[in-house]
Amino acid sequence: MAGRCFEKAEVRVVFEAKRRQRRKEWNITENLAGYLFMAPTILVLGTFVVLPILYAVFLSLHKVKLLGGIEYDFVGIRNFSRLVEDERVWIALKNTAQYVAIVVPIQTVLALVLAVTLNSGIRGKNWWRILYFLPTVTSSAVLTLIFMWIYNTNGLLNDFLAFVRLPTYNWLGDPAVALFGIMLMNIWSTAPFYMVIYLAALQDIPQTVYEAASLDGANGWQQFIHITVPLLKPVTFFVLAVGVIGTFQLFDQSYIFSNGNGGPNNATLTVVLLIYQAVFRNLQMGYAAAIAFLLAAVIIAITFIQRQLFSNEKIG
Repeated sequence: MAGRCFEKAEVRVVFEAKRRQRRKEWNITENLAGYLFMAPTILVLGTFVVLPILYAVFLSLHKVKLLGGIEYDFVGIRNFSRLVEDERVWIALKNTAQYVAIVVPIQTVLALVLAVTLNSGIRGKNWWRILYFLPTVTSSAVLTLIFMWIYNTNGLLNDFLAFVRLPTYNWLGDPAVALFGIMLMNIWSTAPFYMVIYLAALQDIPQTVYEAASLDGANGWQQFIHITVPLLKPVTFFVLAVGVIGTFQLFDQSYIFSNGNGGPNNATLTVVLLIYQAVFRNLQMGYAAAIAFLLAAVIIAITFIQRQLFSNEKIG
């Protein structure tokens, strides 16, 4: 009897071992199939994202000679230490930070107001959506050229200001207002994009919430402040984060406005334009890579701060 029980136990152990082996082989097969499906994405990301980042790190630690054959001269952190001493880097950072600090809040508030207006059931809202969204689908270069015509000394904007007896400006040549001209153009052209995001989010809010608030005596403004704004907090974080990233990368409008110089008197010089000048005018690829990493660090830091602020807020 004892021998028969021992044989059954031995058979059970052998069966369990074989089952574990089959399960292990099946898991290996599943993992291999998963990696095969992921291989195209990994290849694309590795080729166009990871490798360029690693190459940029390599460039930032070298002085690169482009003429007469590419040569790399290792300089360590000298390119990064040079950032502290370069006055134009600080000017570009100041201009870009000022641009971000003004454009992002205004375009976010304007996008929310437009979305709430369109979501309120106004007549012809589909036509209003198309009209509002037209600047977003228009080429940035074309919009910049149009606004340069508007900002001309004898252009449409100055004619309007003179008509209403307000001061006129040399929008393209005055360092005090040149950057504000780009701000006005970008607020007008980018707010509709974020309006569409807000509009989609507003349509996902149940109407029963507003009906309950209305029965409790809340008016439209109270419903907006205490229901709409808190429920849109995740969308607002997304809009602000994308807005900060996009505005910090301002290049084409500044380039066209100033003919690539960042003028007048460096008033429209941005960090990305400075990177362009370092590469294509001064042929300093290593230094340009260092500036790019500075810009990336600033964007990551601000996005992290935004996330902390939004995650710490409580919906009352």
